[in-house]
Amino acid sequence: MKILIIEDEKLVADNIKTGLEQHKFTVDVAYNGLEGLNLAQDYDYDIIILDLMLPDIPGEELCLKIRKEKINSFILMLTAKKQIENIVEGLNCGADDYLTKPFEFTELLARLRALLRRTSKDKENILTAFEIKIDMGSEQVFSGEKEVKLTKKEFMVLEYLLRHRGQVVSRNQILEHAWDRNVDIFTNIVDTHIKNIRKKLGNSGKHIETIYGSGYRIQNEDIQDNR
Repeated sequence: MKILIIEDEKLVADNIKTGLEQHKFTVDVAYNGLEGLNLAQDYDYDIIILDLMLPDIPGEELCLKIRKEKINSFILMLTAKKQIENIVEGLNCGADDYLTKPFEFTELLARLRALLRRTSKDKENILTAFEIKIDMGSEQVFSGEKEVKLTKKEFMVLEYLLRHRGQVVSRNQILEHAWDRNVDIFTNIVDTHIKNIRKKLGNSGKHIETIYGSGYRIQNEDIQDNR
C-alpha cells in the first residue's frame, strides 16, 4: 500500500519512511504542507500521515484542503498536542485517526493496518483468493500450505491484486501503488514481477489473469465458480 508522510521534522519523517518500507509499504515524503498537498493531488495514496504542526500550513487547514479536493485517502494525524479539544478539532477537519507524539512505531503500524481494513472485505490481517493467502501481520505468503518467499516488491504487487480481487487493475495502477513517484512509467517492470510471482506461486499463479490491453486481475472465487 502507498503512504504519503507530511512531516517537517526530517529525522522523524525519514525514520517513519524507513520503518514502513521495511514492512512492505511504498512511501513518499513531503517536508512541508504545500508539497504534501501537491503530492496528494497528483498521486493516489491509501493513507496520508499528516503532522499538525507544519511551518507553512497548519495541519488542520491542510486536512480541510485535502478533503475539499475530494481526496479520499485515509488521514492519520500526528500531534504533539494531547488536549482533547485539539484532537477533536483535527478529527472534525476530516482526519480518520490520530496518534500523539512520541509514539511507538508498532502502534503506528497497527493503526495503519486498522485503517486499511476499513475498506477491505478481509477484516482480519489476512488476504485470500483461492489457494493464495497473505498474512499481513507476519508478512508471509502461502500457496496452499506452502510458504512462498517473495521479494518486497513482489509482495506489494500481490497484495494490491488481492485487495482489488475481482477488479482489473492496470499496469500504471500497480506501478503507482508499489513503486514511489520516481519510477519510470514506461518500464516493463510490472510484467516482470507478475511473471516472477506466478512462477513462485506454482499452480496458484494461474489465478493471476492477464487482461490484454487492460492489465491484470485475480478473479473472485464465487464468480469463477459460476462460470
